[in-house]
Amino acid sequence: MAGALRARDIMSAGVQCVGAHESLLQAARMMRDLKVGCLPICGDNNKLSGVITDRDIVVKCCAEGIDPATVQAGTLDGPLYWIDAAADASEVLATMEAHQIKRLPVIDVAGGHRLVGMITEANLAKNLSDEQIAEFAGRVYATAR
Repeated sequence: MAGALRARDIMSAGVQCVGAHESLLQAARMMRDLKVGCLPICGDNNKLSGVITDRDIVVKCCAEGIDPATVQAGTLDGPLYWIDAAADASEVLATMEAHQIKRLPVIDVAGGHRLVGMITEANLAKNLSDEQIAEFAGRVYATAR
């Protein structure tokens, strides 16, 4: 049952941040090397400041003819959504569904507001029921009416 699971039980731990001042080229290389499609962006204070996806790099930089080596990762950060590591799975789903996002950083609020993991669709698929996943997919992938 999802109510018994916490964000920390669902997440992938050990996420690595790309620095806000690092280039999109460096972010893309990190994604390649880590075999991920998304990286948290951390500011100078080592705190989460945003999230960048491979799609962000392609659509907002490469497709515009901009050299990714010349753009800082922090310039592409958008609205930041995250979840407390102690939040239950229903809060995780509600947050991801409300904002129609497929990846959610996990912050240990009680442990000094540290980034401790990331929840992705794959994490949901491994930990939640078929009904919960179907409902999530219907809400996150729903088109605007």
